[in-house]
Amino acid sequence: QVQLVESGGGLVQAGGSLRVSCAASGRTLRGYRLAWFRQAPGKEREFVGAISWSGGYTYYAESVKGRFTISGDNAKNTVYLQMNSLKPEDTAVYYCAAAVNTYPYDYRHWGHGIQVTVSS
Repeated sequence: QVQLVESGGGLVQAGGSLRVSCAASGRTLRGYRLAWFRQAPGKEREFVGAISWSGGYTYYAESVKGRFTISGDNAKNTVYLQMNSLKPEDTAVYYCAAAVNTYPYDYRHWGHGIQVTVSS
């Protein structure tokens, strides 16, 4: 069982930067894929990006490509989402999720989410 806890959200002005973290516990993340999703008010949850923990490969939604970066720290068992050039439309609750790194990815483990608000 993997437990995930997000931290680091908050309020930032448009054009600014913010980094959110997701600390994992319960087991090693080797062989897992860690992803970030977000859900804005009145909208469905959407995929933001993911990292293959063992190989370090990253994947991003088109809407954030070039602005967001996902990285992982093996020693801390933590994944980060660095968000730059933030826009008001990035405002959402951001969730960290984990799946065994085998397609189709079954994200069984979720954090509680953290609010990110971008003011215009």
